[in-house]
Amino acid sequence: MTQPAAPGTPPGTPPGTPPGTPPWTIALPVAGIAVIASHFLIPDLPAPIAHAAEPIMALGLIGAVFAAVHHAEIIAHRVGEPFGTLILALAVTIIECALIVSAMIAGGDAAAGLARDTVFAAVMIVTNGITGICLLAGGARHRLQSFHVEGANAALSVLLALMVLTMVLPNYTLTVAGPMYSPSQLMFAAIVSLVLWAGFVFVQTVRHRDFFMPVGAPDDVHAPPPTGKTVAISAATLPIALIAVIGLAKALTPTLDAALGRMGAPAAVMGIVIAAIVLLPESLAAVRAAAANRLQTSINLALGSAVASVGLTIPAVAAVSLLRHQPLALGLTAKDEIFLALSFGLSVLTWSTGRTTVLPGLLHLVVFAAFLFLSAVP
Repeated sequence: MTQPAAPGTPPGTPPGTPPGTPPWTIALPVAGIAVIASHFLIPDLPAPIAHAAEPIMALGLIGAVFAAVHHAEIIAHRVGEPFGTLILALAVTIIECALIVSAMIAGGDAAAGLARDTVFAAVMIVTNGITGICLLAGGARHRLQSFHVEGANAALSVLLALMVLTMVLPNYTLTVAGPMYSPSQLMFAAIVSLVLWAGFVFVQTVRHRDFFMPVGAPDDVHAPPPTGKTVAISAATLPIALIAVIGLAKALTPTLDAALGRMGAPAAVMGIVIAAIVLLPESLAAVRAAAANRLQTSINLALGSAVASVGLTIPAVAAVSLLRHQPLALGLTAKDEIFLALSFGLSVLTWSTGRTTVLPGLLHLVVFAAFLFLSAVP
């Protein structure tokens, strides 16, 4: 069978050609770093110039995200599954933690619920938004797609335990009035989150790695791995791209916050926007995999990123809260608890058979649309 060109290769590249490094994937992150440096080194720009720079920063943010996707995919292609999806999930989680922690420090007590809103939005985007698009894209093109039930259920069960322990129980504990944990309870939740995430990674990469491998994909349909030089360039450029994404998003956060305030949007919308930005690389990679009939890779990317988002972000924000004596509201509202129950109930049905079609994708997208609408119009 003829080998396809690898992800990231320019159009017209002969099949079987190892992926290279397009110049834009290096230029855009470097330009993003330059924009960030000029923004923070010259903070007192005249208002017209500052406003004119905002669209450039927004375009730079999008470009840096796409560059990060490219370099993460190159590295993932070289190391193979399931380590490749783990690398991308960790990269996305680093961005998320950095944005939330910086916003918490800058916002003080007013940002007490930002971590909860962002992490919950990330889980909803993954379990309904990304999942729905992947199932529709894959099902429309391939009609019926297969995956390992064991791998999907392992990620889903860990994610459910994480969400209940960190975002549901704070509403029902008695030491401190909800939606907050006491310092000792918060420390316990942070430790449990790390333990569950580490246990999931161990199962995914060591003990039951076969549960997370692509289903029915012969080795000869894969493109050749990238060269050592290409991987080295991507490994060096990926951190630069991630720093550019973090810096540009942080620089744009006040503008975005002010715009949402002028529109009268609820505070939770800010968390949705942050989660959408940081999950964009994961979303693009997951949809590409589903369209290429690699649904298991999509599941690894989506659910794995959600597990990492909760398992690593909660300890990070808990540490900031404890060290700075800053309030941290983790308990979900009653409406969000209903959405959480509906999302996991639907996910259990979706991932219980080992095969899926376009219909579950439609259901997940409808739930996601309801979440977005009721977040903006509570």
